[in-house]
Amino acid sequence: CLPANQERFANGKLVTVQFHPSAQVVMTAGHDRSVSLFQVRNFSLNPKIQSIYLESFPIYKARFSVDGEQVIATGTHHSMFFVYDMMAGSIIPIPKIRGVEEKFVRNFELSPDGSFMLLIGTSGYLHLLSMKTKELISTMKVNGRCTASAFTPDSSKIYSYSKEGEVFIWDVRSRKCLHKFEDEGSLEGKCIAVSKNNQYVACGSSSGVVNLYTTDVCLKENRPKPVKAIMNLVTSATCVTFNPTTEILAVASRDTDEAVKLV
Repeated sequence: CLPANQERFANGKLVTVQFHPSAQVVMTAGHDRSVSLFQVRNFSLNPKIQSIYLESFPIYKARFSVDGEQVIATGTHHSMFFVYDMMAGSIIPIPKIRGVEEKFVRNFELSPDGSFMLLIGTSGYLHLLSMKTKELISTMKVNGRCTASAFTPDSSKIYSYSKEGEVFIWDVRSRKCLHKFEDEGSLEGKCIAVSKNNQYVACGSSSGVVNLYTTDVCLKENRPKPVKAIMNLVTSATCVTFNPTTEILAVASRDTDEAVKLV
């Protein structure tokens, strides 16, 4: 296949490549302050649909909303973020959110049911926003610093991974911590993923080890044993993701070229 963004290569590092939830479209976004959409065709050129440019806003992360009508984009050094409404063709700045005292708003997750946006703040704070209004619903806090979070497929729980290697499991409705466990051998937590069928949780750490757990064990034990420890990466595991049918786990490191493993 040809490169997805053949018609417009980025001038800087790409931080996001994501397929649209329902259309044959792929989005790229990155440090050159732009979000681009391309139509995906099998073996011919993938025509560019459009690019939007966010002035003096290098992008840290961009994601399609669950309904595919919006793109949410956060910056590398900003306390605000942008919503691109694809139906209206408008770019909406979301300034400082009331109740969220964060110098930078960077990492975030969207709930699979489309109701919530979780901002991963500094000092262990997790801010749950309404996806509809982008207003603060509640704030939770983990011990230490939170580096990554993931919603369960039914959007009822959040797994938050701390820099210290602990995973906190939250109930979304009550915002209470249901349980916490230690990720075995983790020196520093980096990334976490929950499989689509809610069977597995994968935790990637700075040592490059990715531990795979079954979710029932995670909810009961304080020091669960991983079903499998994946040791192949030699640099930090910075991305773990399951394929939709939970048959493949991709683990990757952005610290070195071509460090991607499919398990």
